[in-house]
Formats: sequence, structure tokens, C-alpha cells
Amino acid sequence: MNISFNEDIVKAVEVLRSGGIILYPTDTIWGIGCDATNPEAVKRIYEIKQRTDAKSMLVLMENPNLLNSYITEVPEIAWDLIEVADNPLTIIYPGAKNLAPNLVAADGSIGIRITTEPFTQQLIQRFRKPVVSTSANISGQKSPRNFSEINGEIKPLVDYIVAYRQDDQSQSTPSGIIKLGVGGQIEIIRK
Repeated sequence: MNISFNEDIVKAVEVLRSGGIILYPTDTIWGIGCDATNPEAVKRIYEIKQRTDAKSMLVLMENPNLLNSYITEVPEIAWDLIEVADNPLTIIYPGAKNLAPNLVAADGSIGIRITTEPFTQQLIQRFRKPVVSTSANISGQKSPRNFSEINGEIKPLVDYIVAYRQDDQSQSTPSGIIKLGVGGQIEIIRK
């Protein structure tokens, strides 16, 4: 498919705005995404992944300044962690707000990663809302490190497959994950 970077973003944003699901490259592995504020779209992702909604998914944002719109109180340590992270880092924050309720964990927390990857940054800037990002696989299966590793069952279930980086064969890895407590406690979930 011969499509420009800009056309790809425009189409992906249209699908997100209409409540659809996209398959897209992130700053880590390929992901399944939707509007993080749309409960129906979030429900569809759980169905595609054949996963219970008790296991929450993370969201991508392109700017740390947006955190205050979706987290009740951002722990002070979070700003330092975001600033010093050399590799993609998902931070689980307490007190999620303004997101689809079925996206938020039972304890009220949500995982958020600030992306610096060009495609996802522009996608989120133009969409103007956080985007769900969960590995493009059926729950329990291996996460795809590039487009060629995505299970064929997934592709027909999404509304748009991003063309950008489909031919990239590099072996991406998932992000590190740190959970922050209200009092600034830090728990490393995945290095």
C-alpha cells in the first residue's frame, strides 16, 4: 500500500474519532489502539484480544503536560522519571480520571506512557486525546516485535491498519513499567 505518512495519520485519526480500532506501530511494539475515553471502543479491544477487562491496558500521550487532565494528582517523582527515562517507560498512576471506566484498573490506577516516536506523537496530537495501546496479540500469545509477527486473526478485526513501518523488521521490545503510589512509593513491574 503506497500511502504517505500524513495520509496514514489522517485516516487513523478519522477511525479513532468514529470510535474505531487501529493497528499501529508505537515507540515499542505494534499495538491495538482506540480512543481512551470511549468505553465501547475499549470493550471491542478486550474482545479482539479475548481478554477480561479486569486486566487493564495502558494509554499513550505525546506530552507530559496532559497528565493532569487524566490523573487526579501526579506524584512529584513522575516528572523526574519521565525526564530521565532513556527507553520507553510506562508509569502506572493512582487516581485515573476522564478515561473510559473499563480502561481503568480496579484500584483506580492507569498505565500511561509518553511517546516520543514520530507517528504516535503526531497521531495523538491531531486526535487530541490519549490513545489506548495494548500489544497486537490474542491474550496469552507472544507480543509481536514487528508487523510481520502479528497474528492473522487480529488484522480483520480492526478498522484500520497503519501502513507506516509495516516493512520494518527490527525487533522491538515492550516498555519498562513502574507503578507509583499516592505517597510516591515506587514499584518496578518490568525492567
